[in-house]
Amino acid sequence: MKRLLTGGLLLVAQIWTIAVVLAGPWEDGMAAYNRGDYVPAMAVFRALAEQGNAEAQTLLGVMYRRGQGVKRSSARAYLWLSRAALRGNARAKTELREVSQAMTAEELAKAQEIAEACEASNYRTCEY
Repeated sequence: MKRLLTGGLLLVAQIWTIAVVLAGPWEDGMAAYNRGDYVPAMAVFRALAEQGNAEAQTLLGVMYRRGQGVKRSSARAYLWLSRAALRGNARAKTELREVSQAMTAEELAKAQEIAEACEASNYRTCEY
């Protein structure tokens, strides 16, 4: 019985170790986001978003829209949501439509300008 219990605990420990090793930046970011720790989540998602990850771009847009871990900014929300929408992310398309409708024509024009400049520079000269 003792041997069975020890073997079972060892197997659980091995599985846990494999799960931790397989967890990557996305999982780390989601864990931080889900516990309301938005600043580290933002850092993880920004790095992934800059690499073209549409899910991360969508979450960045949502976080800017809600002011989670950053100052609320419709323009920054637009920037990231538009990038994700171009990659076909359905949630980003919905969020982008909603944020765009809440912006004035001037705000929307400025947001589009920022988005184009950021994309053109591959996010190197982007102000967040």
